[in-house]
Amino acid sequence: MDREHILKRMGFRAWHRGTREADYMIGGFFDAHAAGWGDDEIAWFEALLDEDDVDIMAWAIGTLAVPARYQGAQMQAMRQLDYIVVVK
Repeated sequence: MDREHILKRMGFRAWHRGTREADYMIGGFFDAHAAGWGDDEIAWFEALLDEDDVDIMAWAIGTLAVPARYQGAQMQAMRQLDYIVVVK
């Protein structure tokens, strides 16, 4: 599968998690960062998408320790939560 199709599939999975909160957090992170990802970042995010939403969200907001396999620059970016647009 080529990069374009992989990213489209990942984008769909990121935005269709099952809860609105997870969609905004995971999908918003994908939209904000995916364009600049290389193969390693894509592999990291694909693995993350296989995790439970409650775990991903807890790692991102800091209420649960991040497993070693997900620690690093991408999780740090996800933990900043500056990619979620608040509509007033």
